[in-house]
Amino acid sequence: MPTTVQGYAAHASNADLVPFSFERRDLRRDDVEIDILFCGVCHSDIHHVRNDWGGETYPIVPGHEIVGRVTRVGPGVTRFVEGQVVGVGCLVDSCRECSSCHHDLEQYCLNGSTLTYAGKDRHDGSLTFGGYSEKIVAAERFVLSIPAGLDLAGAAPLLCAGITTYSPLKRFGAGAGKKVAVVGLGGLGHMALKLAHAMEAEVTLFSRSPGKEEDAFRLGADKVVISKDEEQMKAVAGTFDLIIDTVPYAHDVNPYVATLAVEGALVLVGYLGPLEGDNAVNSAPMVFRGKTLAGSLIGGLAETQEMLDFCGQHGIVSDIEMIDIQDINAAYERMHRSDVKYRFVIDAASLGK
Repeated sequence: MPTTVQGYAAHASNADLVPFSFERRDLRRDDVEIDILFCGVCHSDIHHVRNDWGGETYPIVPGHEIVGRVTRVGPGVTRFVEGQVVGVGCLVDSCRECSSCHHDLEQYCLNGSTLTYAGKDRHDGSLTFGGYSEKIVAAERFVLSIPAGLDLAGAAPLLCAGITTYSPLKRFGAGAGKKVAVVGLGGLGHMALKLAHAMEAEVTLFSRSPGKEEDAFRLGADKVVISKDEEQMKAVAGTFDLIIDTVPYAHDVNPYVATLAVEGALVLVGYLGPLEGDNAVNSAPMVFRGKTLAGSLIGGLAETQEMLDFCGQHGIVSDIEMIDIQDINAAYERMHRSDVKYRFVIDAASLGK
């Protein structure tokens, strides 16, 4: 039988999130039911709730950085047992048949992956509801093991912020002997610093203003460059093998391209949209020095598990501020002001208040 659960939902783009009761489906053969313990709060949650990208269907129960405990499993489940601590990230299904899915790139499913929330279940067409709730049901393939020893609340943002930055670091070969820079020190940027440092790269933070040095060094940066300082930017011209750009709005990437070494890559993970007008990209430096401008979107399930295991080995979790679900609307306002270091995480137990 379906299970009635409590959560928080937005019912319109201009409305606050409010308490919301809804049903989780009964278990299919390969399903795992999870009691949610913690759920991270991502900027994507705000974009979906506010319909910034268009096409949203309400109500929306956000949340795709989920850590919880298994309570039931379907008869075909082999990887998980009751009581196990697990995670669910941005996806809960894909077609499982296309070339992307066959190559563990479910995030690029050619038939459209199913989002953890604000998506449609590919079997019954129902809306998917996310982690701002008591329970979630997901197919075994899209459930992840959380390594023992990690702080569970701090581990929740790894399911989005962690994999979003780990994937391009791994893809473009961050490691010993490589020089990696990170643009922006927020939820994504602080994870990129931690991960690149653990990969033994030499790590630099690009910041538009002074005052980030203490945090940057604590998080793993070796250097900080003020990107508005022309002399500092000239000093690092042609330096970096890889730049992870986490800035979530349209901006001029040309000054950062100039700091790439020959055949270096700048990877956009924060901004979705055109770079045009004053932000248009000059291709000449890329053509004449073999530089790459790329994009990256989370990771597949195998890579996400690899990232979690890496974080378990190195003791890496997100820097968080814990909140009760009743404070979610205030948290959204603070996120607009960048007033969080560096990720809000909801204590799901507060749904019982």
